[in-house]
Amino acid sequence: MSTAVVEAPVRMRLSQREAERWLARRRWSRAGLVYLLMLIFSLAFLGPLLFATISSLKPDPLEYPPTLRPPQLAPANWAAAASLGRQGAGAPLWGGFAPGGEVSFELTYFAPEGVEPAPPEVVVPRRRPGAGLGAVQRIEYAADHAEVTGVEEVRRQPGTLTVDGEVMDGQVVTYRVGVRYVGDGPRLERLPLDATAASRDLVFLRGTLPPTRIERRGLVASYDNVTPGALGYVFHNYRRVMDEARSVTTGRSLFLSWTANSFFVAIAKVLSTLLFASMAGYALARLRFPGRGLVFVLILFAQMIPSQVIFISNYLVLRDGIFGLSRLWGRPTLLNDLWGVILSGLVGASAVFIMKQFFESIPREVEEAAMIDGANQWQRYFRVVLPMARPALGALTIITFQGAWNDFFWPLVVLTTPEDIKTLPIGLLSFRNAYGGAGDWGLILSGAVLSALPIIVLFFVFQRYFLEGVSYGVGKD
Repeated sequence: MSTAVVEAPVRMRLSQREAERWLARRRWSRAGLVYLLMLIFSLAFLGPLLFATISSLKPDPLEYPPTLRPPQLAPANWAAAASLGRQGAGAPLWGGFAPGGEVSFELTYFAPEGVEPAPPEVVVPRRRPGAGLGAVQRIEYAADHAEVTGVEEVRRQPGTLTVDGEVMDGQVVTYRVGVRYVGDGPRLERLPLDATAASRDLVFLRGTLPPTRIERRGLVASYDNVTPGALGYVFHNYRRVMDEARSVTTGRSLFLSWTANSFFVAIAKVLSTLLFASMAGYALARLRFPGRGLVFVLILFAQMIPSQVIFISNYLVLRDGIFGLSRLWGRPTLLNDLWGVILSGLVGASAVFIMKQFFESIPREVEEAAMIDGANQWQRYFRVVLPMARPALGALTIITFQGAWNDFFWPLVVLTTPEDIKTLPIGLLSFRNAYGGAGDWGLILSGAVLSALPIIVLFFVFQRYFLEGVSYGVGKD
């Protein structure tokens, strides 16, 4: 007969100090787990933006395989770019090529055994910067002012090169290329360079700066600019966004014009929304008048109608200048006019709804006290209730600015020509049409990153108002 042995649970007695330590470890473990989850979610949501920002620094954002460590983020390349910018134009930050500039650039090749190294053929090509809108501008070519003064061998040493797992012996040869500005002339923003290897057996290894691209199956190392300067090297695409795309009629930067238009439309809509939404919300929350309930139901109904449903009727109204009223201030039509975008969106139904909900949350006793002091209806609105509505007004400011800044459909319908009149989202579409076909995506991506910056800054500064705006809109009755 067997006897079952039951083990009694072992209970440990902890001293008060050990118990406090155990509680502290558990508290820190929980905090660490929460922060780890937040970090994972942050990377999941911000990862695409971070990857896009890094890719916008590359000459070719579509390069494969993709990398998060492009040459533009290497400090050694910053120093080299600054030195070249100083040699070209005395400008280590933004570089250039100016009269008196003399540039010394090194190129290194690998020559397998049995192949006699020979200097590459180096030329300054007559090349336009980028494509698309920049192709119609009149520019000065560096090829008309630059002269390659010579290519000389400066180093030669034994070396190996691994290709597809096979190790090859040979020689590593470095050549120095000299380029100087001939005579007087304008200051140029860039100095392109093409280095063609003397033989297909020679393998390009590196240069003073990494090449912009390798062409003709490795035979040509091509540079868009060998005097970029440190900032010009890192933010090459961003510089192109500002300088390259210019208006054919005015010569001004299109990107800056689109940005200014977007700010004008967004600020105007914010001001009109704050004014009209607060007044309408106050009237619906505090005043008693016939049809008040019907008006509120219509506002709720208006929130449910997509703007695409009524865009044709709105388009016809703007085309006729709001039934001819725009002729009073000399505008026969409001198409291709920023005021057409602004007037058709002075205030939204959701903004009125948010303000009504907030005003209803303010105790009536506050207004009644002001009434006893002799304040009339307008004084109670402007001096008592409206200052108390600052949180709701702040939330409304952020929400309205975000909506106006990112608005795409309606500006696409109203603003078609000229290019200067467009807002930023529509302008980026022009970039896509002009540069995307040529595979020049670096400029488009950098423009998209720049267009997102105001909203990101606005969100981080006023994120508390975002949350309050949502709570007033959906959490209170």
